[in-house]
Amino acid sequence: MASEPVQVTQEGLEKLKQELQYLKSVKRKEIAERLEAAKALGDLSENADYQQAKEDSAWTEGRVNELGGLISRAVIAGAPTAGIVSIGSTVTVSSGAQNRVFTIVGATEADPSHGKISADSPIGAALLGFKEGEDVLINTPAGAVRYKVVKIE
Repeated sequence: MASEPVQVTQEGLEKLKQELQYLKSVKRKEIAERLEAAKALGDLSENADYQQAKEDSAWTEGRVNELGGLISRAVIAGAPTAGIVSIGSTVTVSSGAQNRVFTIVGATEADPSHGKISADSPIGAALLGFKEGEDVLINTPAGAVRYKVVKIE
């Protein structure tokens, strides 16, 4: 549902606002200039630059609308509770001899390649509320994995 609140960290909200500001102040201007330059070339029906600029404009406007909606529904996650996994926590977990570090973030901030996982993901959701030293059994698409919470920052 489009009107549901979106949990984000303060940092995540700032990034959304920065992206929105960039799209509105810089990207729109660049696209408008490209459209004008393409129009000056004449016949628009076979003008690839014009068609690409129109597609870029449509994508940019869609993203502006999406970001505006996200920002208007954003709810800042409270500061992480010391010693308990929550949104904003950086958690070190171990499974056997392997340690992994995750930062639990809102869904719009997730970037698994950089260790930022959504609180809505299977691992993120399963870790919420646990304390250092506790074991967590997590059902992932690859199967069940047992982690021990080693450290919470």
